[in-house]
Amino acid sequence: MKTNRVVASLALISFAAVGLAACASLAAGPVGNPAVPQPAKAVDLQRYVGLWYEMARYENPFERHCEAVTAAYRALPDGTIEVINSCHKTDVDGPLKVAKGRAKVVPGSQDAKLKVSFFGPFYGDYWVLDHADDYSWSIVGEPSGRYLWVLTRQVSPDAATRELLQTRVKALGYDMSLIRQTAH
Repeated sequence: MKTNRVVASLALISFAAVGLAACASLAAGPVGNPAVPQPAKAVDLQRYVGLWYEMARYENPFERHCEAVTAAYRALPDGTIEVINSCHKTDVDGPLKVAKGRAKVVPGSQDAKLKVSFFGPFYGDYWVLDHADDYSWSIVGEPSGRYLWVLTRQVSPDAATRELLQTRVKALGYDMSLIRQTAH
């Protein structure tokens, strides 16, 4: 049992280390949007928290070979947000990898911009560029244009929602040839 905990801890540390390496090499990835827009509207964090399923993303080093990706957000009493990202490596039934972090709101951003850390004091930008009025979907990016995530509340959104999201991502200026669909 102790060995299983050590292996699980090492896997989590490895997942976080890959994320750190990715943040350090932001300049190395392709820019899919050279002019990332500011977030379209304010975010109600009480409605934003909860479980999200990654529908699509720009491939990135810390999620390479990840499928069945989820992000769970929980408001904490100190005003920060707990972030728990998980994925299954290689395929939807592959080994589970989990990374835990914290996010804090950027003042003056109408709660649409966050700083997220999985291994403080290093924080990355997390911008909610657009979202459904009912919080059924969200498009997330950051200022360099190298990262993009399309999140939904449903594992498999219907065709109309997928088409709407594709249209919104294009309208925000993202290169659709860099989009990778996430299997669930």
